[in-house]
Amino acid sequence: MLRRTLLPALVALTLVCAGLAGDDPAAAFDQQLAGLAKSGKVTVIHLWAPWCGNCKSELSDGKWSRFISENPDVTFVFVTVWNPADGRAVLEKNGVGPQANFQLLLHPNGSRRKGEQMKELLGMRVSWIPTTWVYKDGGLRYALNYGELRFPMLKQMIDDSRDSWDH
Repeated sequence: MLRRTLLPALVALTLVCAGLAGDDPAAAFDQQLAGLAKSGKVTVIHLWAPWCGNCKSELSDGKWSRFISENPDVTFVFVTVWNPADGRAVLEKNGVGPQANFQLLLHPNGSRRKGEQMKELLGMRVSWIPTTWVYKDGGLRYALNYGELRFPMLKQMIDDSRDSWDH
């Protein structure tokens, strides 16, 4: 008798827990981004926001636009964070977006308020933007977690990531 009443309760609890996990947009976003990072290509994940001065500086003079175009074998994923909209207009104004190797994603938690904003992504702490990570085969190769990047340095990281590493 106990088995007959306990089993439906366990099934119901399992379904509720599965439903809760499926309703977490941040977790689903993390899984989507992890899938992109697992490709056989070098993948650059760049966290940015359209209001950020350092992010705007990186975009100026076509810096990102040229860099993305000059590296067609690299996947570039810009993730708009701490902003309710994806910032597509700012990117397009600076020539970023039409490249075939570019994707723009909006993190589901767009809050910029302290205490509410997203603080972690792909298991990495996020405390500043712009932030740039270089992945290959799902493994993090390089992380620039604080501020504006230098494109020659990013190019070197990409080139180094193309090589096989023994772990």
